Amino acid sequence: MDLGISGRKAIVCGASRGLGRAIAESLAEAGTELILNARGLEGIEKAADELRSRYGVKVHTLAGDLTTQDGCNRLVTAFPEADILINNAGGPPAGDWRDFEREDWQGAADRNMIGPIFLMRAYLDGMAERGFGRVVNITSIVVKMPKEILALSVAARLGLTGAVKAIAPSVAGSNVTINNVLPELFNTDRLRQNLTTLGAKNGRSLDEEIAVHLAEIPAARFGLPAELGATCAFLCSQHAGFITGQSILLDGGSYPGIF
Repeated sequence: MDLGISGRKAIVCGASRGLGRAIAESLAEAGTELILNARGLEGIEKAADELRSRYGVKVHTLAGDLTTQDGCNRLVTAFPEADILINNAGGPPAGDWRDFEREDWQGAADRNMIGPIFLMRAYLDGMAERGFGRVVNITSIVVKMPKEILALSVAARLGLTGAVKAIAPSVAGSNVTINNVLPELFNTDRLRQNLTTLGAKNGRSLDEEIAVHLAEIPAARFGLPAELGATCAFLCSQHAGFITGQSILLDGGSYPGIF
């Protein structure tokens, strides 16, 4: 399927590895001009070189922390226009919520709620003026199925989810959509970090914790980053203009609810 976004400019945050890299791969395959961001320059330069070589697309890089106002300003100054924005940042640490201090909660909000909101504020009006825009926020299944050990993530990501639902209708008439993708248990380094923490709490090794979680997934496997990348690319396509303000689960059937 031709996604109809060849030549569009796409900002992909957290693009050096994991889910962000997979999204960048799918958008490159669709022919978009990429702007890759991550905190470390070396990782995104490596990703950029590989994507240029494989797909022949233009790829720009900008290292920086987009959870800060300075980082956001640097990105917008360097790239004032974009057609596609992928907000993607690793979640805050897992742990007992009683152990987290005020700065931990504030840090989670900056990373997984306030940072994405300010990037949307920077680009949405321009998208609306040009008559095309796609924003996809990578969040988590915890906004529908909260977990105590991920309380920091639950709080911040629920805030972003509510903001998206409030904002999305205001730009929908200009062919600008905002959606959230909620992954659960994708085969990434982040997953193994969380399962290591959870395993220590439960008195299990990482392999034992992995086995426990696999047994609870109807699909009987972890998700593949490429599957999430392809989903995001479709949500960014010309064919997805009637989907907005939604939170879409990719969980292998794990969520037990109807809605």
